Amino acid sequence: MAEIVLDKVSKRFADGTEALHPTDLTIGDGEFFILVGPSGCGKSTLLNIIVGLTPPSSGDVRVGGETVTALDPKDRNMAMVFQSYAIYPHMTVRENIAFPLRLAKLGDAEIERRVSQAAELLELGELLGRRPADLSGGQRQRVAMGRAIVRRPAAFLLDEPLSNLDARLRLQTRGELARLHRRLGTTMVYVTHDQTEAMTLGQRVAVLRRGRVQQVGTPRELYRSPANLFVAGFLGAPPMNFLPAVLQDRRLRLPMGELDVPAAYQHTLGGQRRELIVGIRPEQLVDPGLDGADAWPKIDVPVDRVEWLGADQYVYADWPLDPTLRIRAAVDDLAALRRDRVGLVVRIASTHGVKAGGRLALAFDPNAISLFDAHGGERIVPPAD
Repeated sequence: MAEIVLDKVSKRFADGTEALHPTDLTIGDGEFFILVGPSGCGKSTLLNIIVGLTPPSSGDVRVGGETVTALDPKDRNMAMVFQSYAIYPHMTVRENIAFPLRLAKLGDAEIERRVSQAAELLELGELLGRRPADLSGGQRQRVAMGRAIVRRPAAFLLDEPLSNLDARLRLQTRGELARLHRRLGTTMVYVTHDQTEAMTLGQRVAVLRRGRVQQVGTPRELYRSPANLFVAGFLGAPPMNFLPAVLQDRRLRLPMGELDVPAAYQHTLGGQRRELIVGIRPEQLVDPGLDGADAWPKIDVPVDRVEWLGADQYVYADWPLDPTLRIRAAVDDLAALRRDRVGLVVRIASTHGVKAGGRLALAFDPNAISLFDAHGGERIVPPAD
């Protein structure tokens, strides 16, 4: 069993910095669990507390039902893979992978058996006699993984292991990590600032910000039902569009017009005047001629620029904001709204003949949008959720 439980774990440094506020998390046995967030959000601190490199200021860490909070890292039966490969340049691949087994004083036959198994799993068999200088970045990272695998740990902890790779190698190694997890079935806790890695690798994802867990869920749950503005804006490329809105008399007034309160929110929102933020994903703004879109609200926006990406293109629209819709939001997630203009990003097929300086007609499903409180940032949850 390698279920990892964090029970009210926190970390305050000597200078008073609250790196991690009291946190409760349960990572299932065999789960591929992602910790994601911007730099300085506390994700690496949390990982280091799990492995024992950083002692918590309060709370307990349990692995497989046993409290390990006071145990040294070497006694927790966990393997750590860092952003830097941390492999010995004077050793061959075989010697690097075997190094922790030599320290554990295992017999030569057992060491050779485990090294061979790891090399086969990671497709390193033909490279065992080489030194790190003769390997690519992706191959070096696989050697670091091999050194962790041979220990047969209860859990793998990976701290931004792909950050030093170029885009092509990141994509390749990401696929290798996913296949490796399926074959091993071992608990993996993976730290990254890259939301693409989080969404493609994780079975569940915890989004952190300023030492606090904002939301935990599957990638689909986080994308479709973000708990707040930060999660909504952090996950997604391009990110969710945020538009200021005023609710009055069961109508929403937006920068591009008015619409009835969506049916999903009829029982959640009253008729009293209220300032809101409307969230629309770039792919939710579609061609009005699309099947089913004839009854949806229509908008016509000025095109500022177009980015062509092959199969898709991103259209950026920009126009002046009505002064009466300038919301004095209390959360800094809305800094982009504290200005005199409105911006939209639309993701459409590359076959669309849109051009910068022109206009683009769009439609959107009002029941697919997200609504957020403008002053607290929390998502307003419709009863259907």
